[in-house]
Amino acid sequence: MITIVDYGMGNWGSVRNMLKRIGVSAEITSDPETILKAKKIILPGVGSFDAAMSRIDALGLREPLTTKAVKEKIPVLGICLGMQLLTASSEEGERNGLNWIPAKTVRFQQRNALYKVPHMGWNLARQVRKHVMTSSFDRDTRFYFVHSYHVVATEEKYVLADTKYGYDFASIITNGDNVFGAQFHPEKSHSYGMHFLESFSKL
Repeated sequence: MITIVDYGMGNWGSVRNMLKRIGVSAEITSDPETILKAKKIILPGVGSFDAAMSRIDALGLREPLTTKAVKEKIPVLGICLGMQLLTASSEEGERNGLNWIPAKTVRFQQRNALYKVPHMGWNLARQVRKHVMTSSFDRDTRFYFVHSYHVVATEEKYVLADTKYGYDFASIITNGDNVFGAQFHPEKSHSYGMHFLESFSKL
């Protein structure tokens, strides 16, 4: 069972449907007590950083989420904005992030008119560090992206995969243990996304 966190700013329905397609059961909740019982957590997200963190704090979710991710070390996956929330802060706002991965979130700085912001559409993801989460990757592995901000880790050891859009940016990050972030939308990425979520479900 995977627990999908609903704080009012995620496409949790699409994530649940993709999990169902690969035979993985899921529950959707905004209840702190239910989160404290979770075995695996997915934190989706669509929208702005500050609004998301405000919702998480208002619902009393920061403490139970941190308990599961940092103290109990269950597998956690942040998707798109959910990945950015795993970092310390974002140029998009002023609130503190969850700060589970040594990283910050910055806006794309594209100097070439060919690379419009937001970065939207299909793009390749390149494995930069061997891990079970990227074990299905090959040179054609691609995912669907929609974002104006991206994550910059303090050290390269926290990056599992990168993607080029004008320059290389981290498309999968980790704390080196149980927490992972994906800048793309696996739930919109067909077979590539299915393989990625399946890898997470087996952790």
